[in-house]
Amino acid sequence: MHYQWDFSVISDNAGLLFWGLGNTLLLTLIAILIGTPLGLAVALLRLSSHRWLSWPATVYVEVFRATPALVQLYWLYFALPRLTGLRLGGFEAAAIALSILSSAFLSEVFRGGIAAIGKGQWDAARGIGLSYPRMLRTIILPQAVRRMLPVFLERYIELLKTSTIAATVSFGDLLFVAQDISYRTYRTLEIFSAIAVMFFLVILLCSQLTRLIEHRLARSGEFTAR
Repeated sequence: MHYQWDFSVISDNAGLLFWGLGNTLLLTLIAILIGTPLGLAVALLRLSSHRWLSWPATVYVEVFRATPALVQLYWLYFALPRLTGLRLGGFEAAAIALSILSSAFLSEVFRGGIAAIGKGQWDAARGIGLSYPRMLRTIILPQAVRRMLPVFLERYIELLKTSTIAATVSFGDLLFVAQDISYRTYRTLEIFSAIAVMFFLVILLCSQLTRLIEHRLARSGEFTAR
């Protein structure tokens, strides 16, 4: 049977689709804003010489890197209310799950970047009497972040794609909106083709930005932490 394409369903629901895209981008942005500093904190704990600080941070990273994001989200959304009585909405559960997930991965990027800074930089900072927090803030982290920036952008792109799990807890992101429209119109192929294009364009823009930054860093003699 020949399928009759009807792309008018996309124009008819363009407002809803862009609203869903906005929610997806907002969720991703919140996960980035929370997950990045949290990842730095976890990385610093892992680099600590005190085992009572480094060991819990290591467990944190290994647990959240080794378990599926969807399982983490379901645990927050379904299990947490039963265990604690605290009920989270779909947005809150997804934001927390993605923030924790991103922090676990970004902590390893931070750790690798900080560890890659030469011993001479640390010795020079100590030699001029800088405290450890000031040393990190003024000398070590600026160099490390510059080298890690392309890797961060790649992780953020992965986070954007992973954010589609929020649709499973009824958060109105782009995937959830697309599912709702397809159920009402029976135009699944057109709708999901449209959101594929929307994701492709957003991710392509982010990828081009990543390549531009990598090119500029390569020209300046910097390198990235992988």
